Amino acid sequence: LVVLYAAHKEGQHGYIKKAQNKGYDVLLMDGPLVSHLMQKLEGGDEKVRFARVDSDSIEKLIPKDEEQVSLLSDEQKEKLKPIIEEQVDKATYTVVMESLDSSEEPFTITVPEFMRRMKEMQATGGGGMMGMGDMPDMYNLVVNTNNPLISKIMDEKDEAQRNALIKRGKDLALLAQNLLHGEELTNFVEEQFSRLN
Repeated sequence: LVVLYAAHKEGQHGYIKKAQNKGYDVLLMDGPLVSHLMQKLEGGDEKVRFARVDSDSIEKLIPKDEEQVSLLSDEQKEKLKPIIEEQVDKATYTVVMESLDSSEEPFTITVPEFMRRMKEMQATGGGGMMGMGDMPDMYNLVVNTNNPLISKIMDEKDEAQRNALIKRGKDLALLAQNLLHGEELTNFVEEQFSRLN
């Protein structure tokens, strides 16, 4: 049994909506001891697993027997992945190529469940590994290989235009997770306003 949950109703609204669109219910679990409670419930005899709604794509959180076919070949994915990796900080982001529904966003930021939970437990003063609370944040940049934008990026011959598309998509994914800050946020907002002129 996979129990989907969210820690912030407003902050994770997009992820909650995706789960609900697939017919799933999402629990709101926003207390300071949630990580400890989940660990206790998962450790029992019953086969229960908690998955935060933004920790992976919904298809990975609740796996089905049906396999989504990728519009890109393995060769195309291998060619595109390093191009996208050049546009992100490799110390913070891991680029993951996934075949998702074509209506899903081209880029999504997820927080690996294990890393996030260990950091939360360490922050509340128990569990986890020593020093986990001081570890830098790690995120997955999930690239939906079936989204039309990814095909457009793949086919784009102009390197500057291709990099601009990747950056814009990545920035929108960061903005959706409230992870776009400082100079990057300022530059993004200025670019969007300049497009209005």
